[in-house]
Amino acid sequence: MKQLMKKWNEISLVKRIICGLIIGILLGLTVPQVTVISILGDLFVSALRAVAPLLVLFLVMGALAHQGNGTRSNMKQVIFLYLFGTFVSGCVAVAASFLFPVTITLTQSADTAAAAPSGIGEVLNSLLVSVVSNPVDALANANYLGILAWAVLLGIALRKAGEGTKSSIMQIADAFSLIVRWIINCAPLGVLGLVFTTISEQGLSSLLGYGRLILLLVGTMAFVAFIVNPLITFAALRQNPYPLVLKCLKDSGITAFFTRSSAANIPVNMKLCEELGLDRNTYAVSIPLGSTINMGGASITISILALAAVHTLGISVDIPTAVILCVLSAASACGASGVAGGSLLLVPLACSLFGIPDDIAMQVVGTGFIVGVIQDSCETAINSSTDVLYTAIAEFSQRRKKLKSNRT
Repeated sequence: MKQLMKKWNEISLVKRIICGLIIGILLGLTVPQVTVISILGDLFVSALRAVAPLLVLFLVMGALAHQGNGTRSNMKQVIFLYLFGTFVSGCVAVAASFLFPVTITLTQSADTAAAAPSGIGEVLNSLLVSVVSNPVDALANANYLGILAWAVLLGIALRKAGEGTKSSIMQIADAFSLIVRWIINCAPLGVLGLVFTTISEQGLSSLLGYGRLILLLVGTMAFVAFIVNPLITFAALRQNPYPLVLKCLKDSGITAFFTRSSAANIPVNMKLCEELGLDRNTYAVSIPLGSTINMGGASITISILALAAVHTLGISVDIPTAVILCVLSAASACGASGVAGGSLLLVPLACSLFGIPDDIAMQVVGTGFIVGVIQDSCETAINSSTDVLYTAIAEFSQRRKKLKSNRT
């Protein structure tokens, strides 16, 4: 048994996850009545959700505590890239929806009605309340904005603490990172359970019926990943962008695709940043922050689903309204929940821009949950991989400027 486990662990994680995916599909088609298999997926997701808030808290707190007052970082550039990338993704999604309009079959989804925001005022109020949330409540409810706010305050306050205290915080952060890596190592079993649940409950036909919508969502995200992001990278670094872009997608995006959690993918991104030789003072803060506000994939989802409802209802959209939708989807995406499907609950906000009533908007959310198996995985992959990409762009461009300055 030990030899078998050793050989299994020697296989790359991606290959093991693909095996779990295939087995899950086969079991979902052949023995859908054996519902106990779905427990594997529930345990995997629950474990990730349980440890991720603590990981974010200690990583950010420890990084800021160790960062001296005179330490230079590239956080301003990183935050700009996060917000700019999210806005551009929304613009691409709006353009794609007009070039390739899709309509959807609206179905009732009463289960999610109570959880969706009703307007921009409610979203802004929710964001502000989340920031000043009780720290224990923030950890218990995975309120990442509140966790980040307290982590930043505690990190700054602990800068004057002794080295022993700072070292202990980083050791705890490293311990949580190790726990997350253990959990991710169980991803093949988790994916098996998640895929089994989806196939056994909905079947392949339910997913194939929404093929055009899935194709538009995935195609837009692929365009951002392989065209827009390389253009941003080239504009900043003035060199072939694809080696860096593809490495981020391979080492971060694939894992995030299957875990479906940017927060849980933080240790993977931290390790990738270390391999790229980036400054820990920057990426120890930017990576956890990116898992909350770098939401290009969510911006795409919100825009496309809202416009799918618009096309279905035959509502005409002028250019100024389309531009407002780009801004609104980007701003909403930055406040998307850190859990799977969190961006879907902000679709009604975008729908309200076109006067679409709440009952119709919630039917759009229901459609989103049906295609969410593929949509949310691709969304998380692009969100998480660009956390590393934009952090690397900020630092490499800074190095390029210094080198150019030294030469002159």
